[in-house]
Amino acid sequence: MPRVPDLGITLGLLPPGPTGSVLDVPGAGLGHATVWRDEPPPPAGRGTARTGVTVIDPGGDLFRFPVPAGGAVLNGAGECTGLLAAQEWGLAETPVFLTSTMQLGRVYDTACELLMDEQAAIGDEDVIIPIVAECDDSFLNENRRMQVQAGDVRAALAAARSSAGAQAAHEGAVGAGTGMSCLGYKGGIGTASRVVPDGATVGVVTMTNFGERERLTVAGVPAGRLLPDPGAGPGDGDAVAGEGAAASGGRPGPAGSCIAVVLTDGPLDAAACQRLARRAGLGLARVGSTAHHASGEIFLALATGLRAPRGAAPSRSPVTGGALDDYFAAVVEATEEAVLNSLLQAGTVTGRDGHTSYGLPAGPLRALLGVTAERPGRSR
Repeated sequence: MPRVPDLGITLGLLPPGPTGSVLDVPGAGLGHATVWRDEPPPPAGRGTARTGVTVIDPGGDLFRFPVPAGGAVLNGAGECTGLLAAQEWGLAETPVFLTSTMQLGRVYDTACELLMDEQAAIGDEDVIIPIVAECDDSFLNENRRMQVQAGDVRAALAAARSSAGAQAAHEGAVGAGTGMSCLGYKGGIGTASRVVPDGATVGVVTMTNFGERERLTVAGVPAGRLLPDPGAGPGDGDAVAGEGAAASGGRPGPAGSCIAVVLTDGPLDAAACQRLARRAGLGLARVGSTAHHASGEIFLALATGLRAPRGAAPSRSPVTGGALDDYFAAVVEATEEAVLNSLLQAGTVTGRDGHTSYGLPAGPLRALLGVTAERPGRSR
């Protein structure tokens, strides 16, 4: 499956890192555990599971060496534990865990247990509030049963730790993105990166679960209105499910949320991280988000460049003022690309009650953009 660069288009002005993913940030990891099974519906069984857990790990011991962090909320119909503490203290002291709405508590509990097992000081010297964010995958996933187990959280965290320095990131319908739908197509996990002129790298990870097909925009082209409807059939019309879940035989509603996690090795403090997090909303707007009433657009930014021992001040001065402009641009460009990568990397998935979320057709999209292997790439 292609990624944005494979379509021959360039989004923005800043160059990507070697892998074009959050893995370009030194020490960063991105890992998943996918829960995929088919059982009889409740109460006889657990039903159709299309869900999972994804972990973004900045690397290192985050309890002993927390990192500057900040967040922003575009529309708040969602949840992210640890966000208030990060906003208040300006620090992140756990990896970021992503999952399904109804699984958030279970992931939070397991994250506490796993991190306590790794660092004996947690719960003794001080407590932690793990960062766990969610989107609603109930269009494809049976949410009346707890589908995620402790072993899934453990596997996702281990996968994130082992992925640091890898040559490619896993995207699409994996981990927490398994049951997500976005802009009328199959969504999921996407990532992208940009390198700013001072040499720092900005990586973005998105969990995409929002928007209508008619609003999908790719490199400025209204692709959603121009591509054929993949789900149209005799008598299908334009049946659309309500917000969040879906009516039988319908399609995902326009509201469903998006989580964006920004990670950089630049020397940014908490105030700058908060400003970076806000810019993720501009990237979402470029692809067609309008932040629906029932949607939760929650953004986090973490920076490892000013990392210091717990309770100590950083030894470097932060980037401030106009010098942040390149970082802002990097977040916008990488967020836009990460959303599109989440679509391009996700194939068609059929879930509960026969609901189907169709993969974005790369061939017709490439033709629509007017790009071939022999022609120069389209830029915006």
